[in-house]
Amino acid sequence: MSNIFVFPGQGAQVVGMGAELYKNNSAARAVFDEVDSTLGEKLSNIIFNGPMEELTLTKNVQPAIMATSVAMYRASGLPLADYVAGHSLGEYTALCVAGAISLSDTAKLLRARGNAMQSAVPVGMGLTSVVLGLDADTVRDICNDAGCDMANDNCPGQVVISGLKEAVESASEKLKAAGARRVMPLALSAPVHCRVQEPAMEAMRAEFEKVTVSTPNAKWISNKTCSVIENPDEIKEALIYQLTHGVRWRESVLEMVNMGITKAIEIGPGNVLSGLISRTTDKIETEKLEA
Repeated sequence: MSNIFVFPGQGAQVVGMGAELYKNNSAARAVFDEVDSTLGEKLSNIIFNGPMEELTLTKNVQPAIMATSVAMYRASGLPLADYVAGHSLGEYTALCVAGAISLSDTAKLLRARGNAMQSAVPVGMGLTSVVLGLDADTVRDICNDAGCDMANDNCPGQVVISGLKEAVESASEKLKAAGARRVMPLALSAPVHCRVQEPAMEAMRAEFEKVTVSTPNAKWISNKTCSVIENPDEIKEALIYQLTHGVRWRESVLEMVNMGITKAIEIGPGNVLSGLISRTTDKIETEKLEA
């Protein structure tokens, strides 16, 4: 019997997340202050006060969700879990909590990642949508035909697609015709985990040369392989790879069961991952760490 900490990705953000922790907990306050200092700006002001449009910008929301999640963990006083995993940018949070990447370097990487993802596709030219009610194989085949990509395999019946706007819109119509219950655009300022993010891969490869990645102090389950990766060079490659390839969350959860994980504690804003895990398996108990 093992436990795992899981950390959310984009979409979990809300204006005001972490604000009470900042006021009332010195460990949490230190996290936000260090991220502000590292980035050379008051990201915490955007996190706590908005506006939502500014918080949602990819360059802001990635370090913002990470900072809030790390602050929640450090304020909790919980011992490190046996395993850690994250959804998309949550992978960076998981590695930070597990001691593989420093908080400062994690903030730098996620700011660079957000900028690289936004630069790869001009605002308004990309689109990311959630698809409900179809299996992953059907969605993948339709996306391949339409010229976009399956960005997230979240849980049975919930898949996210992403790419250039015209391709995603074309796929969306075909998915509805194939029986999708709903296809809904998501409020993201850049398309995620898709082929059009190839320029971001090279940008992030250069950024990883500037930071140190160590062996994590907990077993890190990668979105790339749905298995544990411990070698620092392999960790870097997995994170770079994820920019253009889909998040295999459903498969990762099923592998967690095979690894003997019986409890998942979600740390960060929202409770999306707890819901995805529960809809994928009844063999893992979920708990949401409250701020």
